[in-house]
Amino acid sequence: MNPISSPLLADLYQFTMLQTYLEQNMQQTAVFELFVRKLPPGRNFLVAAGLEQVLEFLENLQFSAEELDWLATRFPPQVIDYLERFRFEGDVHAMPEGTIFFPDEPMLRITAPMPQAQLVESRLINLMHFETLIASKAARSVLVAPDKLLVDFGMRRAHGAEAGLLAARASYLAGFSGTATVLAGTLYDIPVFGTMAHSFIQAHDDESEAFEHFARSHPDNTILLIDTYDTEIAAHKAVALANKLKADHIGIQGVRLDSGDLAAHAKNVRQILDDGGLHGATIFVSGNLDEYKLQALLAASAPIDGFGIGTALGISIDAPALDCAYKLQEFAGKPRRKRSEGKATWPGRKQVYRLFTDDGYFGGDTVALEDDDPQPGAPLIQPFMRAGKRLQPKPSLHELRQQTLASYDGLPSAMTTLETVNAYPITISEALKALAGQLDQAQFLHDQKIVLPEK
Repeated sequence: MNPISSPLLADLYQFTMLQTYLEQNMQQTAVFELFVRKLPPGRNFLVAAGLEQVLEFLENLQFSAEELDWLATRFPPQVIDYLERFRFEGDVHAMPEGTIFFPDEPMLRITAPMPQAQLVESRLINLMHFETLIASKAARSVLVAPDKLLVDFGMRRAHGAEAGLLAARASYLAGFSGTATVLAGTLYDIPVFGTMAHSFIQAHDDESEAFEHFARSHPDNTILLIDTYDTEIAAHKAVALANKLKADHIGIQGVRLDSGDLAAHAKNVRQILDDGGLHGATIFVSGNLDEYKLQALLAASAPIDGFGIGTALGISIDAPALDCAYKLQEFAGKPRRKRSEGKATWPGRKQVYRLFTDDGYFGGDTVALEDDDPQPGAPLIQPFMRAGKRLQPKPSLHELRQQTLASYDGLPSAMTTLETVNAYPITISEALKALAGQLDQAQFLHDQKIVLPEK
């Protein structure tokens, strides 16, 4: 059993509902949509991510003999027979990965027989929520420091191995330069970065000797960690080593700082490197960084070329969850609407249309019924799977990254800052409002017949 791809990666109530659906022959087509109810504090937009993992999960979804044996101890034979033949046969519509989106806009739609559409809920939310969360966090650093090397350092404090891998993928999709996580490089073809730890320096009796050993082992990647003891003294040692290594045609590509006043140290180190003739050596910094610290360092004119961002990115430390939901919008050909206080949904299959200003910036979105007359603007939701089969080849992550970076160009300048701006204009179409009103009225009349005694 592969736990990451197992269909048992679900809440128990998906199976209990499935049993009842089968017993009551409720296998008509259901339509579920995944959306975010509201933006976390400090966020102006979200970046859709995780669709590729969703498609892979649905494509390969089936139950092993071991899983069926376990379920057979809890569910009747009718359920086990159904699950033994289970394959996802539905349709998937979604916003392409890297799309900028906003609250109440469906980023994923599943259309499938009710038992199938219900069963996959938990894992689909799990995948889309996490990668969207991390991509949206990473986008903020990309917009703050668009011309800098940004590297994901978050795996060691990620909430599990899969989270570390998917955070590397999501941050690269959002515009990061690469990751320190080696497996993410092999799985997703993400550029991998890394040099040495403080323990490497401490393992040597002499810091200069540690630098030289590393340089001779890695002549094409000689980036030295210089803050184990005294940062400025170590910078002078790097200059001395560079002069020594010239005869062997080995250069110092850069240095890394991981502690202290990074802006002050970077300015001092830059001066030392330049005075020593190492004008091309870069300065890379790390150490509990986030987009706010990046902004402060750049505002201080710190001569820093790259940043390693770890914990704050890998767990989206200031906004560790999105208020997202996967809700039924249509069943057996009839629109459905949840009316719970504070959690009401818009019924029916929907499309999102985006208007652009004359300057090419986002001008506002309209959420409309899919079968209504097309609204002005570009439709954002596209078909990706029909009857359980992909409709187009898998795109490369590099292509998705370029599409994401291009999408930032449409953001109004105020929305690219770390300051919270006025809500982006989202319009609910009149036809969608009317449908919701009709369903509310019908439910009210139905309830009146049941609740109120006849006179």
